[in-house]
Amino acid sequence: MPDERIDVAIIGAGIVGLSTALHAVRNFPRLRVAVVEKEARVASHQSGHNSGVIHSGIYYRPGSLKARLCVEGAAAMVAFCREHAIPHAVCGKVVVATRAEELPHLDTLWERSRQNGLAGVRMLTREELREVEPHAAGLRALHVPSTGITDYAAVSQKYADLVQSAGGMVLTSSQVLSIRQTQPDIVLETRRDAIHARFVINCAGLFSDAVGRMAGDHPQLIIVPFRGEYYDLRPEKQRLVRALIYPVPNPQFPFLGVHFTRRIHGGVDAGPNAVLAFKREGYQRSDFDLGDTLSALRFPGFWRMACKHWRFGLSEFHRSYSKTAFVHALRRLLPEVTEDDLVPGGSGVRAQALRPDGSLVDDFEFVVARNFLHVYNVPSPAATASLPIGREIVTMARKAFSLS
Repeated sequence: MPDERIDVAIIGAGIVGLSTALHAVRNFPRLRVAVVEKEARVASHQSGHNSGVIHSGIYYRPGSLKARLCVEGAAAMVAFCREHAIPHAVCGKVVVATRAEELPHLDTLWERSRQNGLAGVRMLTREELREVEPHAAGLRALHVPSTGITDYAAVSQKYADLVQSAGGMVLTSSQVLSIRQTQPDIVLETRRDAIHARFVINCAGLFSDAVGRMAGDHPQLIIVPFRGEYYDLRPEKQRLVRALIYPVPNPQFPFLGVHFTRRIHGGVDAGPNAVLAFKREGYQRSDFDLGDTLSALRFPGFWRMACKHWRFGLSEFHRSYSKTAFVHALRRLLPEVTEDDLVPGGSGVRAQALRPDGSLVDDFEFVVARNFLHVYNVPSPAATASLPIGREIVTMARKAFSLS
């Protein structure tokens, strides 16, 4: 670690932290910018454990940051991948209503697509759905042509390369152990060195609330980890899926339901479910961390959420342990799929912010406190929208910290 003082330290080398660093070095080339990452490589967690979907922006409440930045971010992501020769495809997707009670929600999504400025979205009859996805079943469906797929680990690495080529630093294997406020600096004690910075941007993802408390903030929320588990379609059955097949999501939850996703490097994912993880980086059912678990159990909002949504939680746990139940949910979309067609796949963990009243934080959330900027809630579509999210964070930092 160089002896010079850092102007802006960004904690977390996920896709949002790296995009923030990229905008910072481009907007303020005379400032010293460093990304501080606890793992040995970038994009080790949420950014590298996802299905790679470039979301279109159809799901999000009109006027929300999610809606605005996702639509802009999808176009920016495709352009970025094209510019830097990162594998990607704009393949489109269908959102399928398989039950009569889902049809009003499908109509809501259609209206949201119009309000959010999506082009080319159209409602499909059962017969038209079969023309787009011949093996899918449903009463009606939305076809969203702007949805795509890419490799977000590769995108994150390219962000890191561009940061470093512009003079910024990406300091891996540098877990932040404590934060001390001195005058005029903030001191980040890491496993490798002490880093002195004028300003800190907290993009720690699954640990953003813990880093906030370490910095002396008192966030009115907690990060609850939800694990998503996938199956893979066997190669001989991947012909059943042309692109992406999604259900109509439950509007009470920020999860999209089990679906089928063709991956950019080959293969088709089926899933994920959404089960409470007992470790912030708990990718396996057996993963457990007492501290992470107790921090959730001690938070009053956790019990309010549990009382309100226990049926949903039980059904997701049932699907986690029962392949038959998992396949039953998938067969609503693709009736031909069987248990023998699926083999265990990967998993990811989503950082979801929860308020004391038990409500899940729906939109992106940022908090400025003294010379810190905390990024507390940037779940999906954060990867899709990472370029404009990074720009927005740097714009907030410019105003809050009087950067020049």
